[in-house]
Amino acid sequence: MILAVDVGNTNIVFGGISEGKTSFISRVGTDKNKTADEYAVQIKILIELNGLLPKDFEGGIISSVVPQINEMLKLAVKKVIGHMPMVVGPGIKTGLNIKIDNPAQLGSDLVVGAVAAVALYPKPLMIIDMGTATTICVVDKDSCYRGGVIIPGVKVSMESLTRNAAQLQGISIEAPKKAIGTNTIDCMRSGVVFGNAALIDGLIDRMSLEIEGTPTVIATGGLSPMIIPYCRHDIIINDELLLYGLEIIYNKNVVH
Repeated sequence: MILAVDVGNTNIVFGGISEGKTSFISRVGTDKNKTADEYAVQIKILIELNGLLPKDFEGGIISSVVPQINEMLKLAVKKVIGHMPMVVGPGIKTGLNIKIDNPAQLGSDLVVGAVAAVALYPKPLMIIDMGTATTICVVDKDSCYRGGVIIPGVKVSMESLTRNAAQLQGISIEAPKKAIGTNTIDCMRSGVVFGNAALIDGLIDRMSLEIEGTPTVIATGGLSPMIIPYCRHDIIINDELLLYGLEIIYNKNVVH
């Protein structure tokens, strides 16, 4: 089993995975001020809360879009499981053929999600990741990564609206009973949930015109279960997608 770590701007996802099967998935808040020791304590507690022991892990791998905490997390993982983890980045073999203007600019989370999707689903592919930002990336029928879109995330948009509009309050993200709201809260919920669902549907339609074949569409990320069920397209929700991709990349690079 390996310890897979997916670092996002809002949350860090820790997972134990072996041969495509997850033993646990846990989310904690991303904190740039934590020390390696603080992260180590957190990791050890999460492992033990899920009925495992540090010695159960043969290695680890990290994908991160927050480079400021990479070194702390590497040291923390090493302290807990006794193995220095890999970090997805330059020099790591992924097997993904990236066909964009500057492949070095592609975020490691998008690489990992695409690697997993190529292994699991029929191509062409669209991979939606709903976190701090909402991203949609495209892999063509020949397994080449072609690019995608970046959209302000659901919570980022919501927080911006309430911060800049004095009479609008913070709300929970849940769907109202109908699209036409009759009070401020339901109007906001309709905009957030149905608006983001319609945005995703519209982008899938537009992007599909630029690729050959009908894409398989997969969604992941903590916010996808709140929005994707209201999309009109057939979209597969896979909350374990990035962990599976991390295991694939780990196996491509580990020296047996």
